[in-house]
This record gives sequence, C-alpha cells and structure tokens, in this order.
Amino acid sequence: MESQVQNAINLRYSELAQTSCCLSCGGAINHSGASEGEVCVDLGSGRGTDVLRLAESVGPHGFVYGIDISDGMLGKARKRAEQMGVANVSFEKANLEELPIESGTVNLVISNCTINHADDKLKVWKEIHRILAPGGRFVVSDIYSLLPVPEKYRDDPEAVAECWAGSVTRDVYSSQLSEAGFSDVQILEESEPYPKGQIEVVSWTILGVKASKKKCSCQK
Repeated sequence: MESQVQNAINLRYSELAQTSCCLSCGGAINHSGASEGEVCVDLGSGRGTDVLRLAESVGPHGFVYGIDISDGMLGKARKRAEQMGVANVSFEKANLEELPIESGTVNLVISNCTINHADDKLKVWKEIHRILAPGGRFVVSDIYSLLPVPEKYRDDPEAVAECWAGSVTRDVYSSQLSEAGFSDVQILEESEPYPKGQIEVVSWTILGVKASKKKCSCQK
C-alpha cells in the first residue's frame, strides 16, 4: 500500500508525464558503459528515456527493466517503447525496496534522483546488491544533505517530490552503501552545496561494483 507521500509523488509525476519538464538531477547513464548483451535496470525510469537508450546499447541479446511507481510515467514509457518497436524492455510498477527481479541476474543498475524518495534506503541498496550479478555495477545520481533534513520537510509531499526532503547525510549514505555490501565506491561527479529549505544539499553520481565470488585458496 502506498503511503500518503508516495501517493502524492505518484500523482505529481503522473501529471508531469504529459509535459516536457526535465525530471532528473543527474546523468547516470552517461557513465554507465552499457554493452552488448547486458541486463540493465533503471530505478525510477520515468518516461523511459534512459531505458530506451540502454536497450539500444545492449542490443537484442540484452534486456532492460524500467522500475517506477508512477502510473502515468509507466503508461507513457510503455507507449513510447511500443511506438518505437523496442521489444527488449519491460516497465514494472514497484517500490524500490521490493524489486521484481531475480537475484544475481543484472549487470548494471542506474538511477537518477530516485533513491532519496525511498522510505527505507538501506533496503533499496540491499536490493540493488541482491539483483546484481558478481562483478555487476551500479551508477547512481542522487542527493545527500550536509545536515539532517528538518522533520517539517520529511513528510511534505512537495519537498519530497523536489528530490531533497528524503535525503540523508553523506555519512549515513556511505554507511548504508557499506552495510549493503558495497566497498570502494567511486565518486564520478559531485556538485557544490546548494540551498534547499533550511539546509544545503549536494548532488553526486557514484559507481560501485558487487564483489566477485572469492575462489577458495585452501590447500588439501
């Protein structure tokens, strides 16, 4: 069941699906390096623009999932894929905390300014780690805050939909990445702090890789 805030986000983005408004805070796809035959996932896929770009990159032997919570965005994305004759994609409605994708089957996860919307961000990162195959990677553009977001903004639908009210501090963000199983995360891009409400936030794009399974070096 959707929370009040999630419902407000669904309604807002369903309306924006019919406009030309730019909805992204970053360009994760520009750093993704998707290649032929890969399986990819776009979390918060919106109108499907990045999914369709990835579908071209991975070719007919690859596949791309678009995950979104907005009915309007999903409808727009599916219609675009059908009109363009793109068959190697699937757009699914789901919360980021419960991805409808089998474990260890994905080579690449991208996301633009979406994870900050999630109620349980640690669970999202654990889901990303779960679906990635060993050696698989994520490229995520998101926002972190310099100070904890004041409570009055946390459940404000407008502030949440503007992609900052759900942000956490950099220390919390890094801790969640580590707890989910990602180490040696690289910062690809990072903005200067800018004001939102009573705090400042930073936009960044990060890359992480799921560790490959270690081979046993035991001697008999």
